Amino acid sequence: MQPQAAVSTSVAPAASTYAVSGTGYAGFWIRFLAVVLDSIIVRIVTIPFAALLGVFGVLHHPNVVRGRLDESDVLALVAASATLVPIILCISWLYEASLTSSTWQGTVGKKLLNLKVIDEAGNRISFLRATGRHFAKYYLSSILLIGFIMAAFTERKRALHDFIAGTLVKKG
Repeated sequence: MQPQAAVSTSVAPAASTYAVSGTGYAGFWIRFLAVVLDSIIVRIVTIPFAALLGVFGVLHHPNVVRGRLDESDVLALVAASATLVPIILCISWLYEASLTSSTWQGTVGKKLLNLKVIDEAGNRISFLRATGRHFAKYYLSSILLIGFIMAAFTERKRALHDFIAGTLVKKG
């Protein structure tokens, strides 16, 4: 009599079957709509903030106080307003990374469309991974939008930043 080989009857965790199943990935257009919604939300927050800082800077410029502005003063004010760009970028980054790594697993736009960002095992991603995903999205994927368009043609609807960060966007 020969010994029988052991048969494994273990069941894969629910999270991994969630990530491996072939259906339920968010495609290009629904993800595009989520990005549009998020852009509107971020602009609603940042534009008044930027306007307040800009007005504050203009009102306290020495030549404005004296009532005399020349061309070089206007150029200096425009250059000073360029300091607002890093502030707006930080707000956008914190918005996306903090919400994507939260229990919501996505931004407000994704939440409204019932989408979740997960890792390849189906788990919530960390703030660090969400940060990497954010910067990959805007700095690598933005070249001719090819990184975004990839989501329309890849098997699990992954954009370039999803491949880089090891993430998926699921419906539900």
